Amino acid sequence: MPIDVEKLLGYSIPTVRQTLTRRETAFYALSVGMGQDPEDERQLSYVDYSRDLRALPSMAVVLAHPGFWLADPRSGVDATQVVHGEQELNLHAPLPVEGELVGETSIVGLVDKGPGQGALLYTRKAVTDAASGKLIASTLNTTFIRGGGGFGGSATPFKPSPTQSVGEPDFVVDLPTRAEQALYYRMNGDDNPLHANPAVAAQAGFTRPILHGLCTFGVVCHAVVKVLADYDASLLRGMSLRFSSPVYPGETIRSEIWRDGSFQARVLERDALVVSNGLAYLGGRA
Repeated sequence: MPIDVEKLLGYSIPTVRQTLTRRETAFYALSVGMGQDPEDERQLSYVDYSRDLRALPSMAVVLAHPGFWLADPRSGVDATQVVHGEQELNLHAPLPVEGELVGETSIVGLVDKGPGQGALLYTRKAVTDAASGKLIASTLNTTFIRGGGGFGGSATPFKPSPTQSVGEPDFVVDLPTRAEQALYYRMNGDDNPLHANPAVAAQAGFTRPILHGLCTFGVVCHAVVKVLADYDASLLRGMSLRFSSPVYPGETIRSEIWRDGSFQARVLERDALVVSNGLAYLGGRA
């Protein structure tokens, strides 16, 4: 059924203040599969909090996260029909491994795909340093609400998607996920039951709980940092992608990456394209 636009646009998404610890930074990297090679010193620098720890850039999507606020009936949305459509991340400063952060999330766009079709909800989050107010990262999240269209809104896309490179990729990176990975990942603050409860997954039309789209985002970020930055996360300035199909925990994600920063990903077990229109931005910082 169509979303309740008045409720949705009037919903006050809570501002979140987070005390980030080194353990949480390491846990995030572990939750997206870092450290599966215990002899790879480059990966260990992201998961071993006893050393000179680094933050995987994709962690910005969970920092000061407001949680699954669409599950609140006051949002005017049927939470069982919500899936992640696209994700964009921009880094304005190096991510800290610990400290006080503030996250402010707001609705910035809503697209009506038509009666009986879906709706696209765009939310932007700004993550700032609590002490200085300095902007650290910003994210743009596209949520697809199945069957939520027909409320009389604009059908104009909020933003164009990047053009995918053609030809053979320059790099191919296979990274396995674990059967219980969604259960780990949800401890970062995304507790949508779609990723843990078989009954909820079945109600949404899936054979079993699926992996969080943002967990897939983290796995692909790992692949990008590995081949385009030789594990130097400070070189990644931003990345965006479209989620084309869900990943089931336990599947292997193959990231196909071009030197210009464009990428896509598929799962080997089903040869299904799960990420498309990907683009990573790299460069030094002033």
